Amino acid sequence: MEVINALGRRKTAIARIYVTEGNGNITINGRDYKDYFSLATLHYVVNQPLAVTESEGKYDIKVNLDGGGITGQAEALRLAISRALCKIDGEYRPALKAKGFLRRDPRMVERKKPGQPKARKRFQFSKR
Repeated sequence: MEVINALGRRKTAIARIYVTEGNGNITINGRDYKDYFSLATLHYVVNQPLAVTESEGKYDIKVNLDGGGITGQAEALRLAISRALCKIDGEYRPALKAKGFLRRDPRMVERKKPGQPKARKRFQFSKR
């Protein structure tokens, strides 16, 4: 199997991954993913597509993560892994699609507007 690459995004986080056959190592920016993501919930989020397709321990994944916070990065990585698994084997697609792992979350931060302190908050109104 040649190297499969995929891209995942969430908010301002971007995950670029390279998947090869191996024994299940996930390396993020040169560190193990359990060191990079300290929370167990984020470990679960990263492993979700592999668990659904029953391919844990089959592939080595090298990740370049950039931007955003840790939750956005973990969800961007989940999308990238799901897309890569679909490239490897098309039979994984229905299971991943049913779980919603192939959907790019479109929610982004709303921009700040002029004359307001934040996007929707207004300065206090004074009648007199």
